[in-house]
Amino acid sequence: MTDLPLNHIRIVVIEPAGALNVGSIARVMKNMGFDKLILVNPQCDPHSFPAQQMAVHGKDVLANAQIVSSLPEALVGCQQAVATTARDRALSLPLQPPKAVLPKLLSVPSALIFGREDSGLTNEELTHAQHCLGIPTASAYSSLNLAMAVGICTYELQQLATSEPDNLDTSPQETATLEALEGYYQHLEQVLHKIGFLYPH
Repeated sequence: MTDLPLNHIRIVVIEPAGALNVGSIARVMKNMGFDKLILVNPQCDPHSFPAQQMAVHGKDVLANAQIVSSLPEALVGCQQAVATTARDRALSLPLQPPKAVLPKLLSVPSALIFGREDSGLTNEELTHAQHCLGIPTASAYSSLNLAMAVGICTYELQQLATSEPDNLDTSPQETATLEALEGYYQHLEQVLHKIGFLYPH
């Protein structure tokens, strides 16, 4: 099997609480060929001995993990973002299975976003993504361990990137970054308020 570079895809984890989970994430990322781990406001020490012990040969991924204070900071430079969630929500983004949405991350700087172990992502955090991913599970217990969810998604991405590389469009795409889009949306909101189309409340 040929390894294709997947270093344009960053794994973003928001407020992880368990050092063991963070170490396990680093390990499975190394297994699947990913090296960009971004931790948003971690609630544990990602460089602790338990984290390093679980990372095994993924200690370099753990050591190079970037720590930021907010999700927008984690997404700077990205052109696509996919958020993961265990439940369907009353949002404009439909919940899609991995194979339907992950190919969108393969050709541009992208992020795959995971939430907290106990509560996942907030609705506001989900709005920073263009796509919402749910891993199909048995209805009796749908909530996956955080590191397992990262493992499933990175495995699917690695399979997509290596199974049929000739069919993938990896040429540079002329699309806006997420921070540029966010600036556009804020400007649009201000204009709509100014002309009376929207009301501040």
